[in-house]
Amino acid sequence: MIKRFFVLACFAAAAVLPLTVTAREIVVRKKAQANPTFTFSAGNLQADLSSNIQRFLAVCGWFDPVQPGREADYTLKAAGNGNSVDLHVYQGTQRITGWRFNAAGNARETAKIIVDTILKKLFEDLDVEGFCRSRIAFCAQTSPGIRNIFTCDIDGGNIEQITNYATLNVEPCWSPNGKTICFSKYAKTGIDIVETTVAVPRKSRILTSFRGINTGAAISPDGQYMAVILSPDRQVDLYVLGLSRKYQRRLTRGIAVEASPCWSPDGKKIAFVSDRRGNPRIFIANADGSNLTMLPSVGIDAVTPSWSGNGKIAYATRTSRYANYALAVYDLNTQSNEIVTKGKGSWESPGWAADNRQVVCKRTLNGKSSLWIVDTRTGRERELLRTGTELFDPAWSPCIKR
Repeated sequence: MIKRFFVLACFAAAAVLPLTVTAREIVVRKKAQANPTFTFSAGNLQADLSSNIQRFLAVCGWFDPVQPGREADYTLKAAGNGNSVDLHVYQGTQRITGWRFNAAGNARETAKIIVDTILKKLFEDLDVEGFCRSRIAFCAQTSPGIRNIFTCDIDGGNIEQITNYATLNVEPCWSPNGKTICFSKYAKTGIDIVETTVAVPRKSRILTSFRGINTGAAISPDGQYMAVILSPDRQVDLYVLGLSRKYQRRLTRGIAVEASPCWSPDGKKIAFVSDRRGNPRIFIANADGSNLTMLPSVGIDAVTPSWSGNGKIAYATRTSRYANYALAVYDLNTQSNEIVTKGKGSWESPGWAADNRQVVCKRTLNGKSSLWIVDTRTGRERELLRTGTELFDPAWSPCIKR
């Protein structure tokens, strides 16, 4: 089961809190929507900078490139001028904006800044300044029985190893400011939640080390609390702990197994997985544990929820007992379910990007796993990262401004 849902052998479940079911589900297959197109004229730019600009224009997910000479919604014209770059954006023959950028530094980082500037100007209500500079955390098997945490850029490049332990380190989650990553670290006596800084030199601290398991950490949007799965009394339940002050609240209690908590954008609710109804399903409760609600879902189960900033929950589901997992999105505003993946294999562990339309996930095909980006608006699927080892638990950072 995804993300070790059945940490303990515990199948029968009795609901402890009052339970309601949300309104009827509407199941549809996602219809694709088109992106605006662009052509790029590099002028006399250095080849490295030119290729990086084109790369991040393509992988940001908000444009579709077309060959120069073909009609496009936008034309981007660049010209080098010593250590600076002049960039002009045209809509048809009308110049609509332009900038001058310092190009004396790293070409890859300069390209991210340039594309981020274009996104901010052309999609003003997007509010994702620094999107191309966001990062994706994931865990990879570095040796038999050993997994460590890594990060990469949104194009799969610039891979950086964050942890280097001779044990299992899984389920990375970002802090709201993007400066630290929390994860579950397996030790000889149990599983701890550890936080480590992304910047070098890295500093780590143990956040929780209760007896039993400490897994599924999720930091609240204000950075003050952590939702986590604990088993101090051999029951696998959902808790909320304070990070800046002493606070502990147990949200569930019973023989059901809970897993994979995530916060609503306003920090007032928590979605999580529970088998209290037999098969694992997604539930939502207030941050104090009240008002428990089960979400309608496509398929016979629903696991690993991820809550977008605009009120959608992405999750993995199966349509039959022996089927592979697909990704679906439940819209809390319209109460509709959409299956958003169409490719073969098993799609698992979605994590929303800050643009509220793309999710990063794990895809297993022919026994091999890799990381993929699924655009829930266009329906496109692109491989983010494939290595010589197994990849797991991707998580997209908030927008990082430097």
